[in-house]
Amino acid sequence: MNHLMRITKSDGSTQLFEEEKLVSSLKKVGASPDVIDDIVDEVEKEMWEGIPTLDIYRRAFELLKKHSAPIAAKYSIRRAMFELGPDGFPFEKFVARVFKLWGYESITDQTLLGTCVEHEMDVVAWKDHDLAMAEVKFHNEFGLKSDLKVSLYVKARFDDLADTEFAYGGLKRKLTDRFLFTNTKFTEAAIQYGTCKGINMISWNYPADKSLHKIIDHNALYPITCLVSLSHQQKRDLINIGIIICSDLSANPDSLKVVGIHPEAIKVVLAEVAVIEKLKVNS
Repeated sequence: MNHLMRITKSDGSTQLFEEEKLVSSLKKVGASPDVIDDIVDEVEKEMWEGIPTLDIYRRAFELLKKHSAPIAAKYSIRRAMFELGPDGFPFEKFVARVFKLWGYESITDQTLLGTCVEHEMDVVAWKDHDLAMAEVKFHNEFGLKSDLKVSLYVKARFDDLADTEFAYGGLKRKLTDRFLFTNTKFTEAAIQYGTCKGINMISWNYPADKSLHKIIDHNALYPITCLVSLSHQQKRDLINIGIIICSDLSANPDSLKVVGIHPEAIKVVLAEVAVIEKLKVNS
């Protein structure tokens, strides 16, 4: 219906609307064919020339929420990552959980002395004889990317830390693995330089087999900010007491009581969490 209509992307550029992209995004989160057809029809009826992609997402999300809150929550994961802000500290905690998933012990917000100067490192993680360090770049908008300058200065910081031994996990360790995470995307130049210099670059869509999106979906590592049964303030209150991902709530349901959520509302939240955790994508 609207295949010749142009839409406006988050970076301000425009392109022709592609219905199959909307259909694919709804399929990925488990929406049924009938629900997908209804949502696509409704979204296309309400579109206008130059409509922002964010408006398309918001309308699809609202329609999906009427059919299934858990599936709507999963559809909102990319936007939920932006709620791990505004300062990015919760996103650092989220990245620390990724390292835990990979078998590391990890800690955030470390001040480390390199050969020349001190450096604030967002995440330090260790296992066996390995020591990994991660710089975490958080952005509040879809269109913002981590560019070449970020890769350049992160590489310089890692170089200054490379020859120093650090005491973690009861051992003296030297840096073995370097990571740069962002919740949005990297520019091509940032990826080219970072990978050339031995930095593991992880963004929302890169690398294809271990992107942030894939890590989240394949391991049910869903942030609590995707839950539609919690208000924005309730999410902030939970994050402030260390509850970052949905499985934290199923493991510690009393945390909902701690932040003042009513017992009946707690049942609704935990029911949503239970369904979301079953939506794990098979690798």
